[in-house]
Amino acid sequence: MAITASEVKALRDATNVSMMECKRALVETDGDLEGATKLLRERGMAVAAKRATKAANQGIITATETDGGKTIAMVEVNCETDFVARNEDFQKFVADAGDKALATDDALSDVMADELVEQIAAIGENLKIRRNLRYQLSGTGKLASYIHLGGKVGVVIEVACGKEETATSPVFEELVKDLTLHIAAAAPPYLTSAEIPADVIAEERAIFAKQVEGKPEQIIGKIVDGKVEKFYAETCLVNQGFVKEPKQSITQLLEAKGKELSDTFEIKRFERYQLGA
Repeated sequence: MAITASEVKALRDATNVSMMECKRALVETDGDLEGATKLLRERGMAVAAKRATKAANQGIITATETDGGKTIAMVEVNCETDFVARNEDFQKFVADAGDKALATDDALSDVMADELVEQIAAIGENLKIRRNLRYQLSGTGKLASYIHLGGKVGVVIEVACGKEETATSPVFEELVKDLTLHIAAAAPPYLTSAEIPADVIAEERAIFAKQVEGKPEQIIGKIVDGKVEKFYAETCLVNQGFVKEPKQSITQLLEAKGKELSDTFEIKRFERYQLGA
């Protein structure tokens, strides 16, 4: 039988499911609105759509690894309440997402779309696979992850070294671990000043110049340059003071440990997730 636009709209208003899915359900039930509603609910779509507008800022960040630590994935899955975040079924779903993230760089929200709908229907809260990433070791070095505060903060990092034997050195492993702890605590938005967009630096310089208006022209430039360097020390990982020894910058830490092992180290990349941010 022919399904009218008004019938599709009525089902959409009742369930908040997409027009396409509503039409498909009506076709399958020969235009029976009640039957189509039941069908959508059985599929979990109606529950998922109804919860879609609910804020989901709680949840878990998890990290998983494979290939002896040569591949690491990190995933953030959100829910509405901390109560659900402690739910075993939700935690299993997050763990499954972490495993799947090891095999793809695609957004898990797309890869696991059907599983997500089923989980929403089972739990009864809005859930979101907010983001995911995968690091694969390139060259000589080490990947590491760190999850803080029971899944509220997550860090993944790749640090390169020059010698193969360094990668398994306890000193190097401790250094990489310390770097993940530092990133979790200090939350640097950039690795180096070269990553900062030019317009951001220009805006900061303008603000600093405004702060020293009225001072002699010959010293304004030096003062602004000094403030910019302080800005780098606050926002760039390699310029930050190490959390365990604030007077020592991360660059100095790398140099000191490199000298200890007669090697050179480089932080190639890192990512920090803050739950709900």
